[in-house]
Amino acid sequence: MTACIVGWDHLKFGKHEGEDIEDMIVQVATGALRDSGIAPKDVDAIYLGTFGGGFVQQEFPASLVLQASEDLRFKPATHVENACATGSAALYQGLNHIAAKKARIVLVVGVEKMTEVGGEVLGGILSKASYLREESASSFAEIFGQITDRYFQAYGDKSDALAMIAAKNHKNGCDNPYAQMQKDLGYDFCRNVSEKNPVVAGPLKRTDCSLVSDGAAALVLADVDTALTMDKAVYFRGAQHVQDFMPMSRRNVIDFDGPAQAWSQAFAEANITLEDLGFAEVHDCFTSAEMLTYEAMGLTPRGEGEVAIKEGWTTADGKLPVNRSGGLKAKGHPLGATGVSMHIIASMQLTGTAGDMQLPDPKLAGVFNMGGSAVSNYVSVLERLR
Repeated sequence: MTACIVGWDHLKFGKHEGEDIEDMIVQVATGALRDSGIAPKDVDAIYLGTFGGGFVQQEFPASLVLQASEDLRFKPATHVENACATGSAALYQGLNHIAAKKARIVLVVGVEKMTEVGGEVLGGILSKASYLREESASSFAEIFGQITDRYFQAYGDKSDALAMIAAKNHKNGCDNPYAQMQKDLGYDFCRNVSEKNPVVAGPLKRTDCSLVSDGAAALVLADVDTALTMDKAVYFRGAQHVQDFMPMSRRNVIDFDGPAQAWSQAFAEANITLEDLGFAEVHDCFTSAEMLTYEAMGLTPRGEGEVAIKEGWTTADGKLPVNRSGGLKAKGHPLGATGVSMHIIASMQLTGTAGDMQLPDPKLAGVFNMGGSAVSNYVSVLERLR
């Protein structure tokens, strides 16, 4: 890779009443440029990630980034979408632009405002990220409910492990000022069905599902030579995008082959192994997705993901802390902003600026952002240069 993250900005995720996507875009774009020390006139290209799909009335969002500064007028701006991995898709387009030597500085923004629509409409929009010819579902929770059911049928009931993942991430979220939910729910609440924690789909309870969120995040990319003159530089040692078949009928979805391939390719590009990572931020749209990711990254063999959480390997003080930010589970999951947010949180850890989330001096970060049922898969390996 030939680029570094040199600045960022991040709104608190949650419900942004009184703000539309333009307001959120302008805030984070302005903040990221200020944080990087880059003048708007020096930006060469802009990539904006938002899933859209009907959450808001305003379409054609890439041009809204230009509202952040008169000096962004006439810059090339492009809207990118790849389901729940939309933020990383936008970021990777920026990396490619720099690698092609078409740009020196790229501004990347991720945004989503999901609370504009009600529950039934929301579920219908999210279900569009499944294969509609075959996979009939009223929400994406139903899709992952089916996946979790299949896993349980293959390997046994892992509800205890899923509750431990939920409890871990909610505890971690208490330390994240950007998190939508900053409440330690505890294992017992997450494990048991109750009025406040009902079954949502298949074996999944409410505490197994990520939150409906509004949010935005932005970062600035620079080529390495430029980055080395700046205050901070987080380098992409590896950046791999793997796309799998969309129909679950064409693959054994519980094997998470796409994520496993992305992790393997990223490790090979970075010339490292899993043991070299200091921590990981991974796509826990549902707790079962995090457990399957343990297996995909090689932390455990297939069918044994529960071992990682039950042995405490992925807690804040474990051998590979996973989702120290609280993950999508506690932080929230505004689709277009998620991938950008994950790279920002990882960069904060590597630069020692993660506040109460800070881990002791990590050297390498793994970031995994996923779209659909393990269809679009992005894995980055990040390292601090400055």
